Amino acid sequence: MSDLESSPALAPIAQRAAAPATLPGITAGGLGWRPATIDDAPALLELRNAVAEADAEPYREVLGEITDLFEAPWRHFDTDSLLGVDADGVLRAYGVVESLPGDTRTVRVMLLGGVHPQRRGEGIGRELFAWQVARGRQVLASCGRELPARLAVFAEDDGPAAKVRMFARAGFTDRRFYADLRRDLRDLVAEPLPDIEPDGLRLVRFGPEHDEATRLAHNDAFRDHWGSEPHTPAQWTNGRTELVPHWSVVVVDDAPDVAALLADPDTDAETAASLRAGEPLVVAYALNERFDADFAVRGYSFGYTGILGTRRAYRGRRAAPAALVAGLRAMAADGMEFGCLGVDTANPTGAHGLYARLGYTRAYGSRMLSIEL
Repeated sequence: MSDLESSPALAPIAQRAAAPATLPGITAGGLGWRPATIDDAPALLELRNAVAEADAEPYREVLGEITDLFEAPWRHFDTDSLLGVDADGVLRAYGVVESLPGDTRTVRVMLLGGVHPQRRGEGIGRELFAWQVARGRQVLASCGRELPARLAVFAEDDGPAAKVRMFARAGFTDRRFYADLRRDLRDLVAEPLPDIEPDGLRLVRFGPEHDEATRLAHNDAFRDHWGSEPHTPAQWTNGRTELVPHWSVVVVDDAPDVAALLADPDTDAETAASLRAGEPLVVAYALNERFDADFAVRGYSFGYTGILGTRRAYRGRRAAPAALVAGLRAMAADGMEFGCLGVDTANPTGAHGLYARLGYTRAYGSRMLSIEL
């Protein structure tokens, strides 16, 4: 938790955001600028992958991931995006400002963007980033939520130092660090996975019937994680292009103590309503993805555990470790060479010890830089 998040009193968000009345223009590079539309998805994919290759980022995207961005109802590309196009109509730079509808503890605005490697060194990125920061401040000022606020950017540890320097000049500082881990699955005889059974709970393959219950479990599990905010139903289901349901596992309590959970002050209102309605109670989950476009970049095939967690009332019952291991076995059965996941280096649940015991080792690192308001 940041100092601002624990502060008993804050100035009004419109005052803290210090939003400019007008947005700065972008003249560097002689590009034409306009908002992005879904018709730009193929060109945006090409640009983003060119940026990722130039910056030695350990991933590439596919078209479905880009179209998913445009399908989210909370993204406002008409006001919160810019594309820089050259005289030949080729996309050379992009910037996106994104705010998230589910934020209840800290209002976050994420700034995403890049410049084609052939057009770097002309000042385009610096001016585009100034526009993004200014627009981000406007979004915060008009959000109507009197909460701590954050402008955030992300950078790979092995990425270009010039990008981090640009962020620093704009007032962004290192706020959080993340590690991308991997577990070798090529020889489970020599390096076996442990047999883990959840205590009094049932492992189930993830399916549509578990989706909403898993969202509620995730919102509960991550309430005490720094920087995490609740997922609305729309946020939860967006970006599922690479999800592999038969690799994904949930843990269900078939006989929950409903009275005790309803009496628990930590039980949120949505979970309470679900319990009263007799809906299934998902208590842990491991939702896993497959990013085939990344295999050549990393040099191996892998499955990726996108989200993993346990309801706070069910920690210590081996629920999430059981789901994680079941997912790893499913990946291995499909020929994946590694299982990967990302973790906050300051994770409060002791996850690092679990991952080390399961044989995970660090592969990549990244960081979040922010301005806290």
